[in-house]
Amino acid sequence: MPRDELLILGASGFLGAHVVAAAKSAGWRVVAAARRDGWPSIGGLAPDRRIQWDAERSGARAALLDDVRPAAVVLAAALARVDECEREPARAAALNTELPREVAHLCREGGIRLVHVSTDLVFGARPARAPRYSESDPASPVHVYGRTKAAGEAAVLEEHPAALVVRLPLLYGDSGGRALGASDQLHAALARGERPALFTDEWRTPLEVSNAARALVECLGREERGLLHVAGPERVSRFELGLAVLVARGLGRPEALERVRASTRAELGLAALRPADASLDSTRARALLATPLLGPRAALAAVP
Repeated sequence: MPRDELLILGASGFLGAHVVAAAKSAGWRVVAAARRDGWPSIGGLAPDRRIQWDAERSGARAALLDDVRPAAVVLAAALARVDECEREPARAAALNTELPREVAHLCREGGIRLVHVSTDLVFGARPARAPRYSESDPASPVHVYGRTKAAGEAAVLEEHPAALVVRLPLLYGDSGGRALGASDQLHAALARGERPALFTDEWRTPLEVSNAARALVECLGREERGLLHVAGPERVSRFELGLAVLVARGLGRPEALERVRASTRAELGLAALRPADASLDSTRARALLATPLLGPRAALAAVP
């Protein structure tokens, strides 16, 4: 695909800001749409155009696409906090299911390439058929967030069969000082003098956020459609990821490590809302993509 105008929906989020940077590095002209303005430019790479856009206003979606007329869209906007989705299920359905449905319909009508971002948390209620969940495993969400995201996946592929739905895992990395993502949330909690609890019984295949963004941008230029799992190669617990982050940031001293509490989901009353294992099998993505998908130690060593 020739490098043309790319519209990123949800560009101010943790992932979205990195997708802007990855797309600029790949030569796209980037239009960034988000509810809030003034988010950080990752690596000094700012979008060519910023649009303040309310994802919850249905009419604003068609107007935005008609205004921009992009060659491609990355849909990263969502209501992604599990607790918030539990409190506001109707809003979760509107943003995680109906928004993707409408954007997919508009993209199909306009002949626009669509890459929709989904999550490993569409899994967890039933075990994977193999050690990790592959694209052929049926969704089995345990909470409102997972259910609305799974419904959003189905809606996208029903409305726009040529779209690609990319399931991403737990993301970590630089959030531009906003305490977003697994690693910056941990740093912020420690800076506040807290003793954060990290689960020893929750297993994921985490991916550094800029690594995920580069993979998403690469997907724009490919003809892959349907579902694709893009995740790290290592299955680790939240506790193990936290320790790797601290060591990589030079905080592996005993006094720092002692401030991180090893805990279980049940001890914090979260067993019902947090899957024990949402590990993704990214075999297909590793075969398709030139972008290497790195484990925590390799990724953290590569990021300044």
